[in-house]
Amino acid sequence: WAQMVGAKVAEVASTLQRFGIDGRLAEQKVMQLSAGQKRRCALACLVVRRAELWLLDEPHAGLDATARDEIDAIIREACAAGATVLIASHELERARGLATRSVSVVAGRVVS
Repeated sequence: WAQMVGAKVAEVASTLQRFGIDGRLAEQKVMQLSAGQKRRCALACLVVRRAELWLLDEPHAGLDATARDEIDAIIREACAAGATVLIASHELERARGLATRSVSVVAGRVVS
């Protein structure tokens, strides 16, 4: 995967380690990972690729408080590095805490 995206293997390994995907876990197929591990792996891919646009659907769903805070820190780092991050979330207060702008949609209509 590192070669496909033009990244160095060492950079991928260190990023995965930072996201808690290392050792035996890093050797598993993504399908074998838990929901939280898959989410961390996907975010690690965005970091390694230095993606300019992040589209995140319910990034905090199914995570414990510590993992949610870790995801928030990663999102803040991406924004500080110049990425645009679009988050769809039912956790409005958490999402608004990360946002510079927010839009609320209820029953398919923009309400704020």
